[in-house]
Amino acid sequence: MSVTDRTTRESHAWQIAARVADPEVPVLTIEDLGVLRAVSIDERDGREHVAVDITPTYSGCPAMDAIRDDVILALTAEGFDDVEVRLVLSPAWTTDWMSEDGKRKLQEYGIAPPSGSAAVRAAAGPVRLALSVRCPRCGSLDTREVSRFGSTSCKALYECRACLEPFDHFKVI
Repeated sequence: MSVTDRTTRESHAWQIAARVADPEVPVLTIEDLGVLRAVSIDERDGREHVAVDITPTYSGCPAMDAIRDDVILALTAEGFDDVEVRLVLSPAWTTDWMSEDGKRKLQEYGIAPPSGSAAVRAAAGPVRLALSVRCPRCGSLDTREVSRFGSTSCKALYECRACLEPFDHFKVI
C-alpha cells in the first residue's frame, strides 16, 4: 500500500470512527468529545490492520467498553477486518479537547457545557473560577449545584432557581 493510499484509508477509517456516538450522551460523537485520539493503518501478515486510540473522560469510565465495541462494529461493517482499539491514558483527557460543535450539542440537549479551560492547560497566570453555571433551558445564571456528581462522573447536578428545572453540567476537567 502506498503512503497516499494509506493516508486516504486512515482518513476514511477516522471518519467512520468519528461518527460513533457516546453511549452516555448520545447526541455527542466520540470526536465531539475529543475521546477519539488517533487512527492508523499498517500491514500485518499481508493484511490491513487498523489501530484506533481512544482516551476515557475518566479513568475507569464504564462507557469505554461500549465505545470500543461500537468502533469495532462500525469499522468492520465498512470492510475493515482487522481492528484494534487501544485505550490511551496519557495525556489524560480534558474538556479542552471537546469541539465547539460538541459543546453546542450539549447545550441543545439540556446539559450545560463546560466553560473555560481546564487547569492542566493553565500552567501559569490567574486561576479561573466558575461563579455560576448558565441554565441550558432558560439561560439564567441563578443556579446552584445540588450534587458534585450527576448522572455520570463527568457531570454535576444543578438546579435553576429561575425556571426551577434540574440539569446536568459537564464539568471542566
